[in-house]
Amino acid sequence: MITIEFHCHTHASKDSLTRPSDLIAAARRKGIDRLVVTDHNSIQGALEAKAIDPELVIVGEEIMTTKGEILAAFVQEEIPPYLTPQETIKRLKEQGAFISVSHPFDEMRAGGWQEKDLLEIIPFVDAVEVYNSRCMLPRFNRRAREFALKHNLAGTVGSDAHAAFEVGRSVILLDQFTGPEEMRAVIRQAKFRVKWSPWWFHLVSRYASSMKK
Repeated sequence: MITIEFHCHTHASKDSLTRPSDLIAAARRKGIDRLVVTDHNSIQGALEAKAIDPELVIVGEEIMTTKGEILAAFVQEEIPPYLTPQETIKRLKEQGAFISVSHPFDEMRAGGWQEKDLLEIIPFVDAVEVYNSRCMLPRFNRRAREFALKHNLAGTVGSDAHAAFEVGRSVILLDQFTGPEEMRAVIRQAKFRVKWSPWWFHLVSRYASSMKK
């Protein structure tokens, strides 16, 4: 099995100052085999990271739609924010991307979803994020896990790392794969290793946001 960090951010996100090289060094040090870099509404940092270590890095994006955030891997062309979920998914499918949904029931984030909106898109996504280390309250992750089970959806987990020291807190253990189609084929056999990130981790992203302003 290989170890995958599915959800992490570089300097290309408004709330991270982490350089791609630092993210890669942390992943290698912690034994992570694949790093899906998912900056907010940008693939710039992911492309920079992939140029440094193409074997490790998968280009992803965390995309804000009009209803909530979508988390994608194997993104070839950047998707702009604030499209409808349906249009966002359509553009991702045209690229063959692997599509998940970020922290779907986190009520403390702008990217959380209303269940009625989520129900409209679940036939068209590959997975739902069932554990996010940065969810402040356990019930947010618990509800995501219960939703995935109820609707027979595959799950992903992620550290949602905004600093290098956060990388690897929540990872996916998967059979070897080389692209989005193979990832879709093995995702239901995923095993998870998860760890909650305490509230003060959020100070990192707040500091980054203030510095960029």
